[in-house]
Amino acid sequence: MAVDNIDPAGAEATLPVRRKQPKQQLSNGMEHMRNYVTVSEATPPPPSQITAGEDAYGVPATYEPVRKPATTDATENNPHKRSDPFQFGTRYLEEGDDIFAHNAWDHVEVDPQYADFIEQQTSFQRENQVNDFDKKRFNTQPEKWWDKFYSNNQANFFKDRKWLVQECPVLGEVTREDYGDVTVLEVGAGAGNTAFPILAMNRNEELKLHACDYSKKAIDVIRAQEAYQMQEPKVLQADVWDVASDELSPGLVAGSVDIVLLIFIFSALSPDQWQQAVRNVFTLLKPGGEVFFRDYGRGDLAQVRFKKGRYLEENFYVRGDGTRVYFFEEQELRDIWTGKPPSGPIDAQGNCGDDAYRLAFEILDLAVDRRMLVNRQRKLKMYRCWMQGLFRKPAERGKSRNQV
Repeated sequence: MAVDNIDPAGAEATLPVRRKQPKQQLSNGMEHMRNYVTVSEATPPPPSQITAGEDAYGVPATYEPVRKPATTDATENNPHKRSDPFQFGTRYLEEGDDIFAHNAWDHVEVDPQYADFIEQQTSFQRENQVNDFDKKRFNTQPEKWWDKFYSNNQANFFKDRKWLVQECPVLGEVTREDYGDVTVLEVGAGAGNTAFPILAMNRNEELKLHACDYSKKAIDVIRAQEAYQMQEPKVLQADVWDVASDELSPGLVAGSVDIVLLIFIFSALSPDQWQQAVRNVFTLLKPGGEVFFRDYGRGDLAQVRFKKGRYLEENFYVRGDGTRVYFFEEQELRDIWTGKPPSGPIDAQGNCGDDAYRLAFEILDLAVDRRMLVNRQRKLKMYRCWMQGLFRKPAERGKSRNQV
C-alpha cells in the first residue's frame, strides 16, 4: 500500500491546500509592455528615460491624462459621476479622481508628453516600414486576408454592437412597427455584428436591410447563422460587394437607400480607394439619405502599439493577420466627405455626370471620441481614439451646407 499520504504517526495526512494564485498582470506575450501600460504604485521613472523603439508598444504609464477641474461629485445615488446615469459620454476624469475607480473615462485628453510619444513612435514605425515586396502582397486582393480572418474566427471574434441605437438614434426610429418603407445598407458587414442586432430589434415589416462585405467568407458566416436562415418575412439580405468597385451593391439601384452604415470599414480601404467608395455611397443614397460613420482616429492605441514591419504608408498599417487599417483625423474626413460642389449636370437622383468632381455631403456631425479604458485589477490603462460622423446627401443641388 502506498504510504505517500501517511504521516509519521500512522494517521492519514491531509493534502496540502493549494492557494489560489493571483491573476497574472500581463501575459508573457505582453511582458515587454510593462513599462508602458502599467501603473505602478512606486515612483515612476521620468519620461526622459522612456524612449520610443521596438518596445514602445503601448501607453506610457508615466504620462498622466489631462484632468478637468472637479465639478461633479460621486454620490451614493450617482456613483458613476454622470449628469444622466443612463447616457454614455459624460464620465469625465477630474482632479482628485482615482483613475481606477471605473473601467472607462470619456473625453480624456492626453498630455503634451504623450502627444510627443505618439510622434516618436510614428517616426520609429515610418523608419521600419513594410518592404516593397510585402506592400504589394498585402495591397493586392486585400479581401483574401479578410477571407482568411473569417475562416479562422467565424462569428466569434467581434461582439454584437449593442450601442447602435444610442450612437445612431435613427436606427431606433426606422425599426419601429409603424415607420414604413425604408432601406438600410451596411457596408463592411463582417460576421453580422451590426446587422443581427438590428434584425433582432426590428418591428418594421417594411424594413429592407442589406449587409455587404468584400469578403466572401464573411458573407458565408452571416448566411450560415440561424437568425438569417429563419427570417420570416425576409428582412436581411447579405451579399458580397466591394464598396470601392465600379459596380453597385447587388439588389440595389441608384437612389434607393435611406441609410448607409460605415462602421470600422473605411479604414480597411487604401487611400486611393476612398473617392470611389464615397462615389458609390453617394450614388446609392436617396437625396437626403444619411451615412453613419465610425472608425479609428489618429493616435489610437491600435496605431501607437504597432512595431517594426507594419507601416505601409502614412497612417496606414498592416496587422499581423494581413488585414489593413488606416487612422483618420477630423479635417481629413471633412475633406473626404465634403469635397467640392458638383460642377456637372445633375440627374434625377441628384448625381453628377462629371467624373472630375468630388462628391459633396453635408456634415451634420463629426467629432473625435477619446476614451481612456482601464483594467482595475491589472492596473492597466489604454488611450483609445475614434472618429464618429453623420453625413447627408443633399436633397437638392445648391442646398448643401456644412453645418458643423
